[in-house]
Amino acid sequence: MTRTEIFEFFRRLAEDNPSPETELEYGNAFQLVVAVALSAQATDVGVNKATRQLFAEVETPQQMVALGEDGLKAHIKTIGLFNSKAKNVIALSRMLVEEFGGAVPATREELVRLPGVGRKTANVVLNCWFGEETFAVDTHIFRVGNRTGLAPGKTPEAVEAKLEKRVPAPFRLSAHHWLILHGRYVCKARIPECWRCPVVDLCRFRKKVLEPPRHRSNTH
Repeated sequence: MTRTEIFEFFRRLAEDNPSPETELEYGNAFQLVVAVALSAQATDVGVNKATRQLFAEVETPQQMVALGEDGLKAHIKTIGLFNSKAKNVIALSRMLVEEFGGAVPATREELVRLPGVGRKTANVVLNCWFGEETFAVDTHIFRVGNRTGLAPGKTPEAVEAKLEKRVPAPFRLSAHHWLILHGRYVCKARIPECWRCPVVDLCRFRKKVLEPPRHRSNTH
């Protein structure tokens, strides 16, 4: 994609949705870290369902440590990999209390030291809470970056580096939200809904699905 096309790509996504936000629910920086850590290989909808009651009771790392691993598991057992996630969340809460005075650190280097927090989680926290221009590459962004030709790369890190280089200034802060939402609701994994895509003419994907698939009838 050319520079002009990339600008137009984001201009249209921005026109469609001027103020995109994460679909995870949280009330403070600590709850955001927990929600993002829980969202790995799970849907935001599923995480929100599990955390509503949890976050009504737990607002700080100190309260999370007091809740303990078993208490946390009872809240999040509907989420995939809940055993290892509970272990990580209690460990990261303990580290926040012991090393950061209970506050969520504002640098990627410090965030990725927290158990269960990788680069992607750190980027989401830096973007959504601290207002930094970061690109958290999840499966949706990886697919959209490659499929459209916006930021092709063999690994999430490669796609992130391309986005870092290519996304123009006015769109950098919200770019990863637009791309996630686009991948989640339009440029879907199995059947991309190209027939209703606002950037279909800019996209380099060769196997565009320009008409909705007809539902097969049950007659044999």
